[in-house]
Amino acid sequence: MPPRGSSVSESTQKRRSALVSSPGSATLRLGHLRRSIAVILLLSGFALPSAVSRLRNAPPAIARVRVVNEFPHDPHAFTQGLVYAGNDTLYESTGLYNLSSVRRVALLTGKVELLHPMAASYFGEGLTLLHDKLYQVTWLTKTGFIYDKKNLSEVKQFIHSMQDGWGLATDGNILFGSDGSSTLYLMDPKTFKVISKHIETYNGHEVYNLNELEFVNGEVWANIWTSDCFARISYTDGKVVGWILLQNLSENLISSGQAGVDVLNGIAWDDVDRRIFVTGKLWPKLYEIELHPAEKKSERSIERLCMREPLHLL
Repeated sequence: MPPRGSSVSESTQKRRSALVSSPGSATLRLGHLRRSIAVILLLSGFALPSAVSRLRNAPPAIARVRVVNEFPHDPHAFTQGLVYAGNDTLYESTGLYNLSSVRRVALLTGKVELLHPMAASYFGEGLTLLHDKLYQVTWLTKTGFIYDKKNLSEVKQFIHSMQDGWGLATDGNILFGSDGSSTLYLMDPKTFKVISKHIETYNGHEVYNLNELEFVNGEVWANIWTSDCFARISYTDGKVVGWILLQNLSENLISSGQAGVDVLNGIAWDDVDRRIFVTGKLWPKLYEIELHPAEKKSERSIERLCMREPLHLL
C-alpha cells in the first residue's frame, strides 16, 4: 500500500534513503524464562496446548492495548510485513520503490542482521513464513517472491490471483492474502490459486482497506490501512468478530516528538509465548502489547475509528 497520502514521490523516496540503523538495547523481559519453563514441561512429559488454544481467555470483542515491552526499530524501515520466527528473531518486509527489502531483525536490539534488497521496480508488501520459506507480495503487481529464510536468497517468483498484493499470513497450511479491498483470500501455497474468498463485514457493512495480516489463535487479524485498528476476522465466513484499538501507540510517538512516523503497520504473533508484536512505517519502536477490554464508548466509535471508504488505486 502507498504511504499516507496515496502517492510515492521521488522526494519522499530520497528523504527515506537510509536502509539500516543500529538501535540501542531493548527493555528486559521474561520471554527466556517462559521458554525455559516450556522446555522443562516438555521434557517432563507434559503436553502443551495447541496454538489455537494458547490464549487463556478469548480477547474482548473491543479491545484496547497496553504496552508490555518496547524494542528499538529501524526508523527508516517502511514496514509492510512482519513475522516472528522464534529465538527473538523477526523477519520484515519494507516498501518504497528503490528502498524495498526483506530483512532479518534481532528483536531485542532492533539490529538488521541480514538484508536482501529488492529490485528498484518492486514495492515490497506483505510477508509470511511457511515452513522454512518466506513468502512476499508486491504492491500494484501480481508478482510475489519466495525466499530461503536462512540466507534470504530468492528461491522463485510466483503469480497470484488477487487484484493486488498487500498482506499475507498463514496457518501453516494455506496462505491468507489481502489486496486493499474488503476481500480476504485463501490460497494454495503450491499453486497460488484462490481456494476461497470472503467479503469482510461488520454489522452488515463491508470492511475495506484490509492490509497487513497475521494468523493469531485461529483468527486472521488485519490492519485497516490509514486507521489505528486491527480487525479480528473469522476466515471461515468473513465476519469481523472483534476490534483492537491501538490509537495510543501513534499518539504517544507523535507527542514525544516523532512527527515523521507514518501509519500503523506490522503484526507478528509468537505462538509459543503468546506474545503480540506491532510496529508501523518509519516507527522508531516496536511494541509487545497485551489486550484489555475497551470502554463502552469505544464500541460506539468503531465506524469512525476503524471503518474506511474503499480505495481506487488500480
